[in-house]
Amino acid sequence: MTRKIFAVSLFVSFVAMSTSGLMMFVIEKPSFTMQMHPVHKLFGLLMIVSVVGHLSYNYRALLQYIRSKPVAIAGTFLVCVLILLYGVALNNAIPETIAKPLDELAREAEEKGL
Repeated sequence: MTRKIFAVSLFVSFVAMSTSGLMMFVIEKPSFTMQMHPVHKLFGLLMIVSVVGHLSYNYRALLQYIRSKPVAIAGTFLVCVLILLYGVALNNAIPETIAKPLDELAREAEEKGL
């Protein structure tokens, strides 16, 4: 039963994360991003828990997949792209004069439940 709950919660959190992420990508307004942020953040946490549970039930199958050379190459490539994009993002700092007011507005919005 737990396995089924993890699978369903993983699916629902994937739908929530992908749809909220796509909406934030298409509607490029900081106000809309802040509006969608609680949904995206909450289902992101649920997705992490669901992935850990899902992997705990399916780690043997994952290990079998990785033994295939094309899958291992694709996985390695994707991990490299992820690391590269994290490096670019973390080294692309927003100027403090812009970041501080944005952070303050986001904090106010979250406190008001927006």
